[in-house]
Amino acid sequence: MERELTLMAVHAHPDDEVLGTGGVFARYAEEGIRTVLVTCTNGEQGDGPGGVKPGEPGHDEAAVRARRLEELNDSVTHLGIAHVELLGYRDSGMDGWEGNQARDAFANVPFEEAVGRLAALMEHYRPQVVVTYDENGNYGHPDHIQANRIALAAAEATGIPDKLYYTAVPRERVAELFAAMRAAGAAEIQDLPEDFGTPEELITTVVDVAPYAERKRKALQAHASQGDSIFLLKMPEEVQHRALSYEAFVRHFSRVTTPEREDDLFDGLRET
Repeated sequence: MERELTLMAVHAHPDDEVLGTGGVFARYAEEGIRTVLVTCTNGEQGDGPGGVKPGEPGHDEAAVRARRLEELNDSVTHLGIAHVELLGYRDSGMDGWEGNQARDAFANVPFEEAVGRLAALMEHYRPQVVVTYDENGNYGHPDHIQANRIALAAAEATGIPDKLYYTAVPRERVAELFAAMRAAGAAEIQDLPEDFGTPEELITTVVDVAPYAERKRKALQAHASQGDSIFLLKMPEEVQHRALSYEAFVRHFSRVTTPEREDDLFDGLRET
């Protein structure tokens, strides 16, 4: 039976779907490709009202969870995502936070259980392309690392995805963007750490999503409760568009023949 072209992204928290994959979600949905977002946690360790952090007075995990899931529903509407699957695990918090110790935190749940649940979703949707984070979760967040681990294990157990990608932040492109902002008078923009992002030579795939930059911006705005998510929205409009107009990936594996450098996650999978 011919499989419907399907993109599945495995993300850790509500709001993670926007910056690294919001454009490909919007682009491929418009092309008629089925889009599936798996969000592993409910985001309880996110900011409460006024930016209050977990453990501070006024932070209510239940209220934060409800707000963030509402924001997620709004975001996916802007991005045209057809299917949203919530694994419903508890947010573990940033590395070193007290939330890391919770037995029901995503980073601590029985690994095979989480893999089995994601594998069942892969069996159901049968995605040719799966996207998640790299082995370090892109920046060391325990939930991002766990999302990577279960995505790889589920892909191996099912043998379903033809291609699996890691989201990437191109080090050189971001450095150029920051330099341009400083030249324009943004004195608060600091130099990037030497280990920030992914070197250009390791990036295999860059997808043009410029026509969908405004949809990504609206999806970011939907996550208004999370200050980190809307940092980009405080920048000049030209900078926002430039930052939101492409998405980069590292191809972890492909079972189909592809060029070394791609501009389409479905390269090698479309009918000719």
